[in-house]
Amino acid sequence: MNTQKNKIVGIVCFLLLLGTVMLSLMLGSYSMTPKEVIQTILGNGNKLQNFTIFQIRLPRIALAIIVASALSISGGILQGITRNPLAEPGMIGINAGAALFVVFWISSGTTAYYSALSFSTIIWMPVVAITGSLLSVLVICLFAYKKGIRPVRFLLTGVGVNAGITAIISFYQLNMSKGDYNQVLTWTNGSLWGSSWNYILLTFPLITILVLVVLTRSKTLDVLGLGDELAFGLGVPVQKEMLFFLVCSALLSALATSVAGNIAFLGLLGPQIAKRIVGPVHRTMLPFAAGISAIILILADTAARNLFSPLEIPVGIVVSILGVPYFIYLMLKGK
Repeated sequence: MNTQKNKIVGIVCFLLLLGTVMLSLMLGSYSMTPKEVIQTILGNGNKLQNFTIFQIRLPRIALAIIVASALSISGGILQGITRNPLAEPGMIGINAGAALFVVFWISSGTTAYYSALSFSTIIWMPVVAITGSLLSVLVICLFAYKKGIRPVRFLLTGVGVNAGITAIISFYQLNMSKGDYNQVLTWTNGSLWGSSWNYILLTFPLITILVLVVLTRSKTLDVLGLGDELAFGLGVPVQKEMLFFLVCSALLSALATSVAGNIAFLGLLGPQIAKRIVGPVHRTMLPFAAGISAIILILADTAARNLFSPLEIPVGIVVSILGVPYFIYLMLKGK
């Protein structure tokens, strides 16, 4: 029965994703009809249509799907190991640590915008982001450790570290040039502006490998969600496995942040919605969470591009507008 339900939900999710992709391809400063979009994809578009679809909108949509998948699975992992529905990488300092190091990297070597960054700079961005993310996790673990790492203590420490890193970024902004300031502002709010195929070629293989690793060990993640005592009784080395999944979560978050900035709440929305639809089993829930988050991010990005056109607002702001009410709902429900 559950298998049949999951198939139906999967088909609906896939159709919704196709619909949001088509909508995003159509809308913009240069609007296109569905027929024009299809003709262009099939190779029958004019020069302007080809450039709009293949160089601007398709890379942006593909990157949105990759980033949303990484952040949602990262959030699903954190919610599983902490047993807290409010846990997500944007709130406990993992995203912020990655964003801080990427901001330092970009502003120290160039004043160009994302679309004008050299390929060597782009190649190093994931490495720099992973370094910042892992250092942030290390700081959280050091402060949270007390005869082991307890989920509540870990989350509270993460919130404090996130606030500290955000303050450092704000202080760093005070002495910036106008060009660097605009880049940092974009990173701290999250944006898909300036997306290119280089970002996709760089992050897609790494994120795919990490997702497959997590899915192959999803049963262990299910057991960790039962509680430390029960998991230990079932033979799971709790601290070791928590650290493993925490590193996986940090790597996924860092890779997403390196190309899209700090997008908060996306790692909260997808897993929670998926859990309510298909249940808490991570092997099923995580792929659905990725799809749901992709739909949310593509819609949010489409709105960010078109609501105040020709001006564009960071997509992270739109996602936060959606995420904050749901966050409050989860807090009130948990009382």
